[in-house]
Amino acid sequence: MSEHWIILGIAVAGFFYVSGIVLAVDAVMTVRTSQGSIAWTVSLLTFPYVAVPLYWVFGRSKYIGYLDARRTESKDIQPIIDQVVPAMPEFVVHLEENHMNFTVMEKLAAMPFTRYNDVELLVDGEQTFAAIFEDIESAREYLLVQFFIIKDDELGREFQAALMNKARSGVRVYLLYDEIGCIRLPGSYLRELKSAGVDVSPFNTTKGIRNRLQLNFRNHRKVMIVDGRSAYTGGLNVGDEYMGRSPDFGSWRDTHIRVRGPAVQAVQFAFIEDWYWATHQVPDLNWSPKRSDRGDKNVLVIPSGPADDLETCGLFFLHAIHSAKNRLWIASPYFVPDPKVVAALQIAALRGVDVRILLPEKADHVLVWLSSFSYYGETEPYGVRLYRYQPGFLHQKVMLVDDDIAAVGTANLDNRSFRLNFEITLMIVDKGFAVRVKDMFERDFANSRMVEQGELDAQPIWFKFGVRVARLLAPIQ
Repeated sequence: MSEHWIILGIAVAGFFYVSGIVLAVDAVMTVRTSQGSIAWTVSLLTFPYVAVPLYWVFGRSKYIGYLDARRTESKDIQPIIDQVVPAMPEFVVHLEENHMNFTVMEKLAAMPFTRYNDVELLVDGEQTFAAIFEDIESAREYLLVQFFIIKDDELGREFQAALMNKARSGVRVYLLYDEIGCIRLPGSYLRELKSAGVDVSPFNTTKGIRNRLQLNFRNHRKVMIVDGRSAYTGGLNVGDEYMGRSPDFGSWRDTHIRVRGPAVQAVQFAFIEDWYWATHQVPDLNWSPKRSDRGDKNVLVIPSGPADDLETCGLFFLHAIHSAKNRLWIASPYFVPDPKVVAALQIAALRGVDVRILLPEKADHVLVWLSSFSYYGETEPYGVRLYRYQPGFLHQKVMLVDDDIAAVGTANLDNRSFRLNFEITLMIVDKGFAVRVKDMFERDFANSRMVEQGELDAQPIWFKFGVRVARLLAPIQ
């Protein structure tokens, strides 16, 4: 071996070991839990060749730069605030005494509960996209569109054509997508949109030198806003599988909502913060809240993400679980909660709350699916009932608390949604809407099987080993 290669090898080794020491100090100072801090420190000092690249990608749970952009955007955002704030007292609602404990959510969301909202429950893809395409066609001023996944398939091309047609008609169309979620979307799809006049931007997850390798963060929000008068969010992305056309999954069980009323401006504000981060632009939009003449539901919009000072999404789940008095039903495609949420579920069940978690029987991500089995022993013995949805794949993100509080959004019951993804959830305080959500849940439970105690113990050793290995990676799932 030549002297040149020996020197290069020493330099590379030195780089990794020095980087391991520097990053180990960073892990001690910044990693959220003591267990994680110890695991990263030992790995970085012992196996730097492997651990250093992994830390660059997975080592942070705080998204750098987004919060700074919020602070520096004031000159661009202040005119919006000046327009919205004077109009809001008419729409801000003070919850009844039996719901006062949910006002803490307003502090988490940095937004108030508003009244005079209509919320429509949209079940599955056919109903959801029929409403979405109808509202796209009705747009007269602008469309704000944001999805985690967009595919170039039958639904994706229909969606593309609808946006292009509106842009050509003079409606301003803004499309924001997550570049990781849309990694398979052809560049030609986006170029066609741009050529028709659609303003297209990736979220720019890796924007900024400190985020360059941080591929672990995602903008998981699915949002559409029409003229500042109606807004959509929920579990559905744009792709044929969400219409039940996948040969692998068959039917696809999902839930979206359409809201009209002053809550629309809150959803719109969350979109604009993402759009500003991605483009440093603030479009001219309708910021005049208007009451819906179709309903009077109390709604709180809760955006959350890794740039928040607090772990907004995780705290939302924790508070909702602790607040439940007689019922807590949660539907999620993924079940990888952190220890605090597991403990809250245990305590709720021990208090006599009817705690049910609805999960899919089939797997779309094997590692996360395997992890869910590892929580059987921590939930079932204490009265938490787990259900596995049988037909097709269940992807909805819905919660029902007692008889009058429901939540629908993009957040899953997992660590990734708690602290790594940008999410958005709408909490609705209304008995009539809660009844519709309850009926929907009961239909889903009728199409599910309840997990029996001891199911995991009956599995072969290789399956149980896979479950334990998957559980080790729970913090990044």
